[in-house]
Amino acid sequence: MTRQEIRDFDAYAINSLGVPGVVLMENAGRGCAEFLLAELVGRKGPRIMVVCGAGNNGGDGYVIARHLGNHGIDVTVCLVGNPGRVAGDAGINLDVLEKLGRHVDSLDPDSDDAANRFRSLADGRDVIVDALFGTGLSGPVRNCYARVIGTINELPAKVLAVDIPSGLDCDSGRPLGSAVKAEWTVTFAAAKKGFFAAGASQYTGRVVVASIGVEPADFTGSPVCRSGKRRR
Repeated sequence: MTRQEIRDFDAYAINSLGVPGVVLMENAGRGCAEFLLAELVGRKGPRIMVVCGAGNNGGDGYVIARHLGNHGIDVTVCLVGNPGRVAGDAGINLDVLEKLGRHVDSLDPDSDDAANRFRSLADGRDVIVDALFGTGLSGPVRNCYARVIGTINELPAKVLAVDIPSGLDCDSGRPLGSAVKAEWTVTFAAAKKGFFAAGASQYTGRVVVASIGVEPADFTGSPVCRSGKRRR
C-alpha cells in the first residue's frame, strides 16, 4: 500500500465500517507487543524502551508499553516531543498508561543535550521500540529528531519499528534525511510500497504484517471512503 492507500483504508475502517480509531490503535499496538513477546521467549529479564512521537505512531507505542508491562516486562517510555501536543486516540492511550502509574519520560528534541539525555535514558536497554514517526511523514526529518534517530542507530540494542522505521518514506523506501535501522518492522494491515525498493531492507529488517482488525481484502477503495477522520 502507498501512503494515500493507507489513509484511505483507515478512513474506510473508521467512517464506513464504524470501527473507532482508538480500537484500530489498540489492535495495532497489541499486535506489535505480541510479536515482540514471542521473539523474546527464553530471554531472561529483557529490558525494553518504547520511544514515542507526539502523533498516532506514538499512540501505538503507548499501547505496546501497556501490554508489555501487563506481561511483567521491564519497560520504559520516552516521549520525544511536547506532551501538550499528544491528542486524540494517542492522548487517550497516554492517559491510560499514566493512570496505571507508568512513568513517561519527556524529552525536548530541541534541547542542546537531547542526544546525550536520550542515550542516558536508553542505557542498558535490550530492545528499542521505535514509535516516533509513522507512514504520514513525507518531509525531511528535522535535525533535532535526526540526532535522536542517529543515537538509536548507534545503540547496541535491537530495534523494532512500529509500522515503518521512523524517517523512511512510505512510498519511495528512501530515508528522509535520516531513518531508523530496525531489526524488525511490524507493519499494519499491509506491507508498504517503499519496503520493496532497493536498499529499503537495511532499514526495515524483517517485515511482519499485523492485523488491525480490518483487512485490506475487504476494502473497495470507493471514493466515499476518502473523506473524514483518519487514524494517521
